[in-house]
Amino acid sequence: MLFKKPRLVIAALRGGSGKTLVSLGLVAYWRKERRLRVVPFKKGPDYIDAGWLSVAAGSPCYNLDPFLMDPADMLGSFLRRSLKGDCSVIEGNRGLYDGVDSRGTYSTAELAKFLRAPVVLVIDGTKMTGTAAALVLGCQKIDPEVRIAGIIFNHVAGKRHENVLRRSIEEHCEIPVLGILPKEAGDFFPERHLGLVPPQESRDCARAMDFAAKLAQACLDTDGLLEVAKSAAPLGMPLPTHASERASGAYQRPVIGILRDAAFQFYYPENIEALRERGAEVVEISSFDLKPLPALDGLYIGGGFPETHLEVLARNKTFKQSLTSRIDGGLPVYAECGGLMFLCKAIHQQTDSFPMAGVFPYEVVMEKRPQGHGYVLMDCVGENPYFPVGTRLRGHEFHYSRIGGVDVSTEFVFNLTKGHGMLAGKDGLCYKNVLAAYAHLHAVGNGDWADAMVGAALSYREQRSDEVPDVTCNAEKGESGNQDYSTAV
Repeated sequence: MLFKKPRLVIAALRGGSGKTLVSLGLVAYWRKERRLRVVPFKKGPDYIDAGWLSVAAGSPCYNLDPFLMDPADMLGSFLRRSLKGDCSVIEGNRGLYDGVDSRGTYSTAELAKFLRAPVVLVIDGTKMTGTAAALVLGCQKIDPEVRIAGIIFNHVAGKRHENVLRRSIEEHCEIPVLGILPKEAGDFFPERHLGLVPPQESRDCARAMDFAAKLAQACLDTDGLLEVAKSAAPLGMPLPTHASERASGAYQRPVIGILRDAAFQFYYPENIEALRERGAEVVEISSFDLKPLPALDGLYIGGGFPETHLEVLARNKTFKQSLTSRIDGGLPVYAECGGLMFLCKAIHQQTDSFPMAGVFPYEVVMEKRPQGHGYVLMDCVGENPYFPVGTRLRGHEFHYSRIGGVDVSTEFVFNLTKGHGMLAGKDGLCYKNVLAAYAHLHAVGNGDWADAMVGAALSYREQRSDEVPDVTCNAEKGESGNQDYSTAV
């Protein structure tokens, strides 16, 4: 059986060229004006661009990462999700051939070849004319198996500039120019140190999406781009796999909470779906609510920007005290990055200190430069509720904070052969049924994580079987949950 759905990759020569703006505009326009069900994907471990693409599509954006994921698992994830739409748009990351080494291993180009998807290259045309053709020719020659099907220029100064760029590409590279974004187009997408500000913090997502869709309509050859997507070569489809079903019946389903609000927002939708596929009922909880933690069988605290909401988090003593009380009673908790920070004693920002949950007796210090950034390879060396000793995990980290007070005498759960962690080559703290680390894990590449999370929740549920879970908070329902992807929180 062959997969023949339309798909294309939006790539660039470097980061910051405009591929996110192009991807958002194209997805929003196709959805709004062409009534297409567009399934968006983001290459790499990025949460923020993926969050914006979710808003543009009105449905989850999924990640594709050749480093984090086994090829068969990654292909299966792509096919399973793409089948639910009319076409797929895959936004690349960094430059087309930028990978972990000089050969471009794990690059956007490698992903495009793997998915047999045509590539549309976004180029910043600032102060450039004929040299653009030389750059495109280089991209064509370095790997002829990568099919570059069109070019979109960004920051074009005027009609004369446009004409020279078009002729240069069409004469020397023999591919079409499918879009011209003017220099004065403007931008509704503010940036911060990780890239774009997350949509959860945007005050006007609807206006931003309207801007992007109108820009695509005015400046892109949307029909030509759709034809490029339709020209994607067929893909062989593997036999379907079935998710494990650990629980059957409403009473046996463990209730797992996720802390989702403006402070904690970094969750791969695949991770939430993996928990649900294994029988869990997933509920959303806000750390801003001035009330105790509801009754749960497990809690997942993802990353985000707790440092931008420190006063709110510090004031909410009711929530923090109920969380620490439940943890002392054995509640399984899995925390990543921002979640780790929240579970520490305090967060220091400049000259101020803000008390957090205090599960771990360490203080978090915010720095001006990244303290860890990139892929992580780690081996489990310490006892914990989720991973057997000897397990190897792949993840990603990006944090401006460090954990003060940890040293070589600290008992860490993971040894890192790649990445920084909490202390050069060390990551992961464990307390009772809590495991917290800087590393983010993706369920497609670490399927045992969801099994372990649900298993721990079921064990805890059995210990408290006489207590009926309170699921009056926002329970996610259906494949995509109750997250509204048309507007931000």
